[in-house]
Amino acid sequence: MTFRKATKNDISSIVAMIADDELGQQRENFKTPLPEEYLKAFENINADNNQELIVVENENAEIIGTLQLSFIQYLTYCGGIRAQIEAVRIRKDQRGLGIGNTLFEWAINRAKERKAHLLQLTTDKKRPKAIQFYEDLGLKATHEGMKMHF
Repeated sequence: MTFRKATKNDISSIVAMIADDELGQQRENFKTPLPEEYLKAFENINADNNQELIVVENENAEIIGTLQLSFIQYLTYCGGIRAQIEAVRIRKDQRGLGIGNTLFEWAINRAKERKAHLLQLTTDKKRPKAIQFYEDLGLKATHEGMKMHF
């Protein structure tokens, strides 16, 4: 497997994975051509040194997974850096093969390289399999997250 930063050419494959579940189908707008909002979002992510949109390729150079890793500088923890993982997806036909574990190993090592002291993520409570996966990796639900949608 190969891990690399996403390029503009990868956006359609990434959005297809994000949209390919019950929750994603409700909030994404995956179609061809891809709506301009996704390309603008990619440009913003790509221009920010504290954002890394990552893809995983198999030996045939097919994108089989993705995640976004954000590095958040803040004042607590003596001016520490927090690594935030978002939009973790493995292509549906590739699930259960250990790719998610390998992707998280990569993300953990990348967070350590960037001197983050903490790795965090949120997941929807409607994703019990994802929650179990994260717990099996050693993540712990230590805080209660809250959101306000606009």
